[in-house]
Amino acid sequence: MMDLFSDDMRRNPYPVYDQMRSASPVFHLPPFDLWMIFDFEGVKRALVDHDAFSSDLSNAPGQGNPGEWFIFFDPPRHTKLRALISKAFTPRVVANLEPRIRELSRQLLDEVIERGEMDLAADFAVPLPMRVIAEMLGVPAADWPRYKRWSDVILKLANTFSRDEETARTFDEYGAVTAEMSAFLPDLIAQRRSAHQDDLLTRLVEAEVDGERLTQREILGFVQLLLVGGQETTANLINNAILCFLENPTQLARLRTAPNLLPSAIEEVLRYRSPLQWMPRVARVDVEMHGQVIPARKVVLPMIGSANRDPKQFRDAGRFDITRDPNPHIAFGHGIHACLGAPLARLEARIALADFLERIQGVKLASNEPWEPRKALQVHGPSRLPIRFTPSRRATA
Repeated sequence: MMDLFSDDMRRNPYPVYDQMRSASPVFHLPPFDLWMIFDFEGVKRALVDHDAFSSDLSNAPGQGNPGEWFIFFDPPRHTKLRALISKAFTPRVVANLEPRIRELSRQLLDEVIERGEMDLAADFAVPLPMRVIAEMLGVPAADWPRYKRWSDVILKLANTFSRDEETARTFDEYGAVTAEMSAFLPDLIAQRRSAHQDDLLTRLVEAEVDGERLTQREILGFVQLLLVGGQETTANLINNAILCFLENPTQLARLRTAPNLLPSAIEEVLRYRSPLQWMPRVARVDVEMHGQVIPARKVVLPMIGSANRDPKQFRDAGRFDITRDPNPHIAFGHGIHACLGAPLARLEARIALADFLERIQGVKLASNEPWEPRKALQVHGPSRLPIRFTPSRRATA
């Protein structure tokens, strides 16, 4: 039987995905009583057919939404919360971050460039989005270690499929972090209410739609979501891009000669090594799909990482091609629940990868050991990625 959570599977799930799409595009995983969907059309339907599939995990026995995160609500509450948060998370807000993202990217590379080696994840891909989100929220630099600790604990929630001692410990740790954040956040919110500051937290506090504002609990839920989604997706996008380039040197050479292909290359990384491999749903009713019936109130995993390799949707789906067009991947979800932070993730990746490719040559893995997957089971990417390289002449100059 497929071991969905083994390190080998998480490093390279794609051969199994190919088999499942052909043999069992809808598959029941008995140990966890999960239903998995592997083909593009089925996954897309699970993400957008809100009559058949709910985002509210509390509709399944033994599940819930402990963080009150708006992505795990259905309309109309999801509609209201997304509208309020969108007021604070506008395209202009994201675009205005570009100079600061460039500065942070340069600073992080400056710290390691002369060494000729680094852990791409720990030294660059993880701290860049962490610092961007922390500054967006107005979290002082001195609090970044605490912020990172909160993020690490919240990430573990993704691994709580079974009801065992480890799951109980995870929920205890999450409860402690939530209490700590609940004590920390009111002071920050009070500061914003007394004196306007130009940061995301101020905009969240001041956002208003039809006379309604976010409650403190709703703001806390969104901050927790940002701690995870705002960092993890971008970190894995950057790490996975370098993995793709190392595995496909001719594509990297092409990108170096045509840097204008970088946006297209980023979209192909999102498709080929999707940072988020699945997003849970709950069947509202009995759902028939591919000759199987998914029973009502069962947890469903639409396998985004598999859908984005479906040869019925993508020509030569197993090939990494930075010029792929069209490329209608669903790495950031689809429909009303499509990722609100996708433009920020794309911007951070574009800046980080452009800096990296400009300043670093001759990149090679520094270890023959298989890379260790990140802790959260639904994400795809390395927790560590030691590399060696040669600083480019321009960087040295």
